[in-house]
Amino acid sequence: MKRSIIPAIVATVLLPMTACENAPQYDATGIFEATTVTLSAETSGRILSMSVAEGDTVMAGQTVAVVDTTLLVLQQRQIGSQRSSTESSVPDVSAQAAALRSQITHQQHEVDRFARLLADGATTQKQYDDARAQLTTLRAQLDALLSTLGKNRSSISESAVAQAYQSDQIQEQIQRSSVVSPIGGTVLVKYAEPGEFATPGRQLCKLADLSQIYLRAYFTASQLADIKLGQKVTVTADFGADERFDYPGTITWIAQESEFTPKTIQTEDSRANLVYAVKIAVNNDGRLKLGQYGEVKL
Repeated sequence: MKRSIIPAIVATVLLPMTACENAPQYDATGIFEATTVTLSAETSGRILSMSVAEGDTVMAGQTVAVVDTTLLVLQQRQIGSQRSSTESSVPDVSAQAAALRSQITHQQHEVDRFARLLADGATTQKQYDDARAQLTTLRAQLDALLSTLGKNRSSISESAVAQAYQSDQIQEQIQRSSVVSPIGGTVLVKYAEPGEFATPGRQLCKLADLSQIYLRAYFTASQLADIKLGQKVTVTADFGADERFDYPGTITWIAQESEFTPKTIQTEDSRANLVYAVKIAVNNDGRLKLGQYGEVKL
């Protein structure tokens, strides 16, 4: 009887120890990711240069690719020539109205002369009225001419302004033919080579700032009460074998909706089907790689 009791006691003692040893040493797992930026062409033309290769580090504001601008430059020159021609056709209002103003001045003298003659009885009322009527006609002609010339001048000025805007638009396209990186980072993928034809929206390369990456981990609903934005956690990167390194991390984003557990992710509760994605920011010391497996300890 004693021989049968002792193994039972030993088994009872070993069971909880084995369970403790098999308990996961993490609260969640995930994959290291980074915010990527895809640079695309904004103009059409042959790619003249593509000065980066996969793995290269680029600075913010660095020119990554240049698209041929020959046609755009020719269009800009054509519009510039049209604008010069348009501006040169602006009518000289003073010169064209000078003759009528001279006639009006002369006719005003005639009206004054007929007024004196009429006062002296040396002319008739009809002659005086005819002189005044001719003066009124000349003044009306001057007003009409000034109105017409003013409208023509305004129309020509508007055409010149529109052509200036067209030139500015082409200049903007010329500037956008140089594809500039908005951030500093590492080139992950290169999609085009010099000599190929670029169209607006065609992807040229993809890059990311690998110094600031994050672990996309997944927590169960029962763990949500233990996490919050800004919380400091410990992130463990698994390099295989016995190489594991701990990094301080900060929770920067928590999903508002649950999703089914990705096949590549393990959770503390193996029965959980629905989990919540969480982003944990980690400063990369150069060892962390995108797609690498990581664990989180709250």
